[in-house]
Amino acid sequence: MTTPLLSLTWTDHVTGRRGFLVVDRLVRGVASGGLRMRPGCTLEEVTGLARGMTMKEALHYDPAARYVPLGGAKGGIDCDPRDPEAYGLLVRYLRAMRPYVESLWTTGEDLGLSQDLVDRAAAEAGLVSSIQAVYPLLDDATAARRRLADAFAVEVDGIGLDELAGGCGVAESVLVALDRAGVPYAGTRVAVQGLGTMGGATARFLTRAGLTVVAVADIKGTIVNPAGLDVEALLAARDSYGTVDRSVLRPADRELPGEAWLSSDAEVLVPAAVSYAIDTGNQARIRARWIVEAANMPVLPAAEAMLAARGVTVLPDVVVNSGTNAWWWWTLFGDIGADADEAFAHIRRSMRALVEQMLGRAEADGTSPRAAAHAVVADRLPVIAERFGWYR
Repeated sequence: MTTPLLSLTWTDHVTGRRGFLVVDRLVRGVASGGLRMRPGCTLEEVTGLARGMTMKEALHYDPAARYVPLGGAKGGIDCDPRDPEAYGLLVRYLRAMRPYVESLWTTGEDLGLSQDLVDRAAAEAGLVSSIQAVYPLLDDATAARRRLADAFAVEVDGIGLDELAGGCGVAESVLVALDRAGVPYAGTRVAVQGLGTMGGATARFLTRAGLTVVAVADIKGTIVNPAGLDVEALLAARDSYGTVDRSVLRPADRELPGEAWLSSDAEVLVPAAVSYAIDTGNQARIRARWIVEAANMPVLPAAEAMLAARGVTVLPDVVVNSGTNAWWWWTLFGDIGADADEAFAHIRRSMRALVEQMLGRAEADGTSPRAAAHAVVADRLPVIAERFGWYR
């Protein structure tokens, strides 16, 4: 792939903080990718995320579907979302990015930001919607917008369908890996870093599939219980940032330092919080057999090579966490309706086929799952380009 189509840095005139937008590629003039807010966010980080979005879109291309993959993009703001100035900064960023959101960049929630917050700030910035750039590509934009709004209103056991879609895809990725290895779900232990939207939903789906979540990490530290944590109680006790109220912990639950999740006695690690969480130093502490990247870019490339040499398999974010983005578009374009059972069935079916293809190709080619995912993308991009025009 070549350099990004568009890369810009914005400086807020009020706080001096910086924001970024990278459009990696366009398909039919539009790109898709969320907006994150975290302290230390960089242009390099956003560039990598935008490249990943191009791949995620291409991976879910189905010539028989109404949903046509878009290009990849990403936005980022260097600020702690808990900062009192964060919301005003978000509004000013979106106001500055308004021409891009109106014409070519569809965006939504990502690390540090909820969809409700993005929607509220977008309205204050004068935007019709954070995804309005895609409306001209829809057969009936009014019906499509109503369908997506109805889907966002669906709740399952008190949690919004939009918060569960991505975790359903991550959990299915774990289950495919276990199935291919002949490992039973019962008795398989999981450690999750981050109990926000993605990590929380993943923990819920894996627990309901019969796996045991033995460790959960949030900003306060790691909660562990070798016999298994009460995931539903932890989910009910978390705040909007995924931080768990420790008053709900049971006597057998223990609190350990923040990075203790890395060395958990678990077969599966799910980094579901921040990028660059696993580096060449701390990878040596990992005893798990699989690392399943629910977060974007949580394992540094050099660390992944060292893990592979030790027999640890990394299932890459570009595949594993692609379910959220795909669910948005499947719903908006009309491939699925505003129904939880239909959504989960479609996500599971699509993710299982994609992960099976990736792992099968990795085994056949003698490469890593990440290299296999890149190869699948390389096969699909020319097909998309031929049908819909190149990424310009």
